[in-house]
Amino acid sequence: MTQNGLMVLPDVQSSLDRRNIPIEKVGVKGIKTPILVKTVGGSQHTVADIDMMVALPADKKGTHMSRFWTLLEEVRDPFSPVMLKNFMADMLALLRADAGYVKITFPFFMEKMAPVSGLKSLMDYKVVFTVEAKNGHVTVTQTVTAPVTSLCPCSKEISKYGAHNQRSQVTIAAQVSTNFPIEKQIKIIESSASCQVWGLLKRSDEKYVTEHAYENPKFVEDLVRDVAILCQDEPAIHSFSVEAENFESIHNHSAYACLSHID
Repeated sequence: MTQNGLMVLPDVQSSLDRRNIPIEKVGVKGIKTPILVKTVGGSQHTVADIDMMVALPADKKGTHMSRFWTLLEEVRDPFSPVMLKNFMADMLALLRADAGYVKITFPFFMEKMAPVSGLKSLMDYKVVFTVEAKNGHVTVTQTVTAPVTSLCPCSKEISKYGAHNQRSQVTIAAQVSTNFPIEKQIKIIESSASCQVWGLLKRSDEKYVTEHAYENPKFVEDLVRDVAILCQDEPAIHSFSVEAENFESIHNHSAYACLSHID
């Protein structure tokens, strides 16, 4: 078929589907693309894995997959919770959908100074933005995972010469309605541990880390509770969940704790 001298190709996705079965999520997964992420005082370049999906009505055969890419290509502002609410609105309008889901996973980098020597090095943290639109309501969850050191209070109490410690992984999934700095979420985690971890340390720094952890023993239960107290004090955080996993140094398994707070 031609129109104004041009060939018009059939739009199969927009045709009717007579099976009358709605689909909750349909779209694209695993888009790997460079993005800008909002930081305190600016933005940061990183590379993200992105999933983008919408709900499909029972009478529609398919969605227009290429439009997800079109929307991403038009992004110029750094990704942040507020920006993602607008991004979701644009996606629903472009795909003519009333519900949607976006997940953006990326490494976030911070320059840190060693505690004694002042040696600078980069630390990477896993961050996930999850945006969901459903029943006319949009929620944004900012999830940050950070490595820390934990030292066992029981081991310290019963041992004559020291205490076993391990690297731990703590995750905060915070539901926010305004921009909440990723750096601050990282700080909440690191300040609740026996000690932070750094990319580079001199011997004087290692001495500090060892002694600081020894003076701040934490069970995995202590980690999630102390993080939760700080999250409750943050007005920007509405609801949240906290997970902690200790990769045990004296067992062939991990210690784990999780709690949730719903506003």
